[in-house]
Amino acid sequence: MSVRIPEISVVMPAYNAAGGIGPALTSLLEQTHPSFEILVVDDGSTDATARIIAEYAARDARVCPLLLGHRGVAEAFNAGIEAARGEFVARMDADDLCLPERLERQAAHLRDHPDVGLVACRVKFGGDRKGQAGYARHVDWTNTLTSREDIALGRFVDAPIANPSVMFRRALVEEHGGALQGDFPEDYEMWLRWLDHGVVMEKLPQDLLVWNDPPDRASRVDQRYSPEAFYRIKARYLARWLAEHNPHHPEVLVMGSGRTTRKRADLLEEYGIRIRAYCDVDPRKIGKTIRGLPVLARKDIPGPDECFALPFVASVGAREDIAAYLQSRGFRLGRDYIPAA
Repeated sequence: MSVRIPEISVVMPAYNAAGGIGPALTSLLEQTHPSFEILVVDDGSTDATARIIAEYAARDARVCPLLLGHRGVAEAFNAGIEAARGEFVARMDADDLCLPERLERQAAHLRDHPDVGLVACRVKFGGDRKGQAGYARHVDWTNTLTSREDIALGRFVDAPIANPSVMFRRALVEEHGGALQGDFPEDYEMWLRWLDHGVVMEKLPQDLLVWNDPPDRASRVDQRYSPEAFYRIKARYLARWLAEHNPHHPEVLVMGSGRTTRKRADLLEEYGIRIRAYCDVDPRKIGKTIRGLPVLARKDIPGPDECFALPFVASVGAREDIAAYLQSRGFRLGRDYIPAA
């Protein structure tokens, strides 16, 4: 008798996830899609995670445990990919929840759009919006990026998709590689690398995942997910993008001139990008020089025929304000400027 190969392989790395993995697995087992497997990769947990996985596997053959030593989430994810049998791979975290139609809707989108390599979805924020306001704003921002153009042009602000919300073609791992272990967020690096290779990513407009934000989430406690780590890996791929798309390469005009902005923009110089000038709205900075570079008022910056603008200000509302001003001056997103913070 032939063994039926599932269309979808869900890969769920788990480390000391006893507090949330049960509800996460239950939400997957309640999916409306008829053909999937769940590869639960226990990354050497020291709590009850392995026992809970075993209990679910005993009750439902779709749950497939993989028990590893503690090697990190990138290695756990790659181990799951290696064991996957499905044409499509869905990523899932052990502390989040899937809505019932997630797998069905995402698989249908990939089947109906053969040029799309990865599809994510909008997500619901599963935390305290007051106590975790910054993370909530990030979730709200990612939910605004649904088209392939939005995702591609928003990638240098932050990760434009929620990692546990994605489904992609398994063949992409063979073509462009899986997760890498390093001093950077492995998911963001992987999406930047795939986008750099031309992988088309889209996002469904429905909320199909609850993205929880527990206090011990890796993005809160692991230095590989610190803002500095994000900007280090971002600089590498942003420099590659600028070399291909900036008509004034290697020069850029940096919007913002504060210490944090300069520190992050300076990372680009390691890849041959030259900062032509800074632009600021603070009258105390305008007209001064920083390391020999002028700080210009907005009205004094050259037009798009003379420079490429790189907004590097991350304060609330600043990105939108800068974009509105640049567009009023004839700058077009993706052609004359791209946000990087």
